[in-house]
Amino acid sequence: MGKKDREILDKEYIHFEAGMKANGFGDGAIAELWKTLIPFSDYAFNRAHSAGYGVVSYWTGYLKANYPTEYMAALLTSVRDDKDKSALYLSECRRMGIRVLPPDVNESDAEYTPRGVDIRFGLAAIRNVGEGVVASIKSARETKGRFLSFGDFLAKVDVHVCNKKTIESLIKAGAFDSFEVSRKGLMAVYLEAIDSIIETKRAEAIGQFDLFGGVAESNVAGIDLEIPQGEWEKALLLSYEREMLGLYVSDHPLLGVEHVLKAATDMSISQLLDDGSAMDQTVTIGGLITGIQRKVTRQGASWAIVTIEDLEGSIEALFFSNTYVQYALSLTEDRVVVIRGRVDKREDQVRFTALEMMIPDISKGPVGPLVISMPVNQCTPPIVDRMKEILRTHPGNREVHLHLDDFGKVTIMKLEPRVTSSPSLSADLKSILGSGCLV
Repeated sequence: MGKKDREILDKEYIHFEAGMKANGFGDGAIAELWKTLIPFSDYAFNRAHSAGYGVVSYWTGYLKANYPTEYMAALLTSVRDDKDKSALYLSECRRMGIRVLPPDVNESDAEYTPRGVDIRFGLAAIRNVGEGVVASIKSARETKGRFLSFGDFLAKVDVHVCNKKTIESLIKAGAFDSFEVSRKGLMAVYLEAIDSIIETKRAEAIGQFDLFGGVAESNVAGIDLEIPQGEWEKALLLSYEREMLGLYVSDHPLLGVEHVLKAATDMSISQLLDDGSAMDQTVTIGGLITGIQRKVTRQGASWAIVTIEDLEGSIEALFFSNTYVQYALSLTEDRVVVIRGRVDKREDQVRFTALEMMIPDISKGPVGPLVISMPVNQCTPPIVDRMKEILRTHPGNREVHLHLDDFGKVTIMKLEPRVTSSPSLSADLKSILGSGCLV
């Protein structure tokens, strides 16, 4: 039964029937019990299995509650090759108030690593950055000290790290952001910087001898660079980040418009993929278009495979010719859309066939959350109840974040419900929390 093999189970009926009769049961009772056992076999487990999973569930809950940063870092590492699950767990980190920071040449290891209350993205996850490069970067910073600048980084690492494709990927992923220079500025100078240092490093690698027969001291030094100021527009910066990491990490184009999608859709993409109740149903999902494959059938009809991503996962939506011709001009990357479609399975893969598409109005969404700050000793039941009552009387679409200050240590909590900002809301909150409560 535990193996869920129906053919073997059917053969066991003879032994089951004989045993039941030996214990005094009649044919009717035996048949009725067998009818009960058969469907149960689809999800039956023996007691040892159930007990084992109970222990695992307990420890999982304990670790998540008491070591949330370490637990989520380990969880993200365990699914690093599964972009959909990674996106889901990144969304959970946001919900828990854990920041997942972009990779950094001074802070990152190969995998996701807890850094205080934050998680640092691993260097090995960056496109064109192999484990050998990561090991070399770690070795350089451990033996020669932290990298002080982009030029200092180029000087300290081995020559094989100064590969133009590798450096470009590190820049686009944000791995040099801690040097307080823009990614756009680094992209303007990195080729020249590599060319100016690489010959010297190669000479050092083979070991040049001075006039007295000894090995000359290394003359590789950090180069001074005039790095232009100014950064890419946010959309372009995030698209490069996603290209290198496979995910949006430092930010997400959908953050701030979640309420729009939630109001217009039936479920998230991860729910569609995991929830069997959507199978053979027509449902509405929403997200960002991150990829478009335009195709033509043998009969000459145009159609497309469109990748849709929300904060928890991604799915390919099939726009067959009848639907495609209606929306072809509206299918552009980085556009937020809402799609109604049919869910079914093809070769054990969930398939989503688009039937209708609309472009939601996100221009009226809130520019950011309403932030309420209060000292932790002010967080008493009467004050909290009054604050909740005030928020409920100003319903709207703007998120509310509560910053609890415990002598310098700030805990951020997302509150419900959403509100509409107004002078009366501000006045009501200030009347119970003080004039400085709104950040």
